[in-house]
Amino acid sequence: MLLDFDGSLSEIVARPELAQPVEGARSALSALVPRYRVVAVVTGRRSEEVAPLVDVPGVRLLGLYGLDGTLPGLAAIVRRTEEVVAGEVPEAWVEDKGASVAVHYRQAPDALVARATLLEALQPIAAGAGLEVMEGKMVVELVPPDRPRKGGAVERLASELDLAAVLFAGDDVADLEAFESLDRLEARGAVTLRVAVRGDETPERLLEEADIVVHGPSGLVELLRALA
Repeated sequence: MLLDFDGSLSEIVARPELAQPVEGARSALSALVPRYRVVAVVTGRRSEEVAPLVDVPGVRLLGLYGLDGTLPGLAAIVRRTEEVVAGEVPEAWVEDKGASVAVHYRQAPDALVARATLLEALQPIAAGAGLEVMEGKMVVELVPPDRPRKGGAVERLASELDLAAVLFAGDDVADLEAFESLDRLEARGAVTLRVAVRGDETPERLLEEADIVVHGPSGLVELLRALA
């Protein structure tokens, strides 16, 4: 049972630190733990950031998709990113994740303009630092080109535990990679289930490729209760 956090177990909020699991999420996770080989939250957040939010014994956390370490020259990258963001999209804010640098633009008055502006403005910084630009919901992130993504994290965990069946639930662009990893696991004989958590910003492609679509985090909680 592999689950995204933001937008899947919690509602999307203005800033990540405001997120909380929806009502019933913790009890649903707790009921799953003794029934399944592994119950894990696979997230782009740091593990230590998500741990107090999930706070369920036995639930495994894969923060930053399992990426360890710190970006070389991180302080200079963050400083340059902050300078560019302040000049181009002052409503956006920069998050130093240690292993990556994220720029959140949810508070910008025109999200489409902010996205296009940031993608163009951040590309030279990424190129100069040998990084890639990755998108999520209202966020643009500078990441190492060999950084583990959700799909890689799912496959590594499935291989580590020799899992015969895997469910993954998510709501964002990055979760498409997790769905693709389930395709590869299925080709090797695993039973898989792709769950899309529908929200206002859920990519249409994720909904199309899902085996099951639930309505928001509360819908996911209902599904998890049924599977406990």
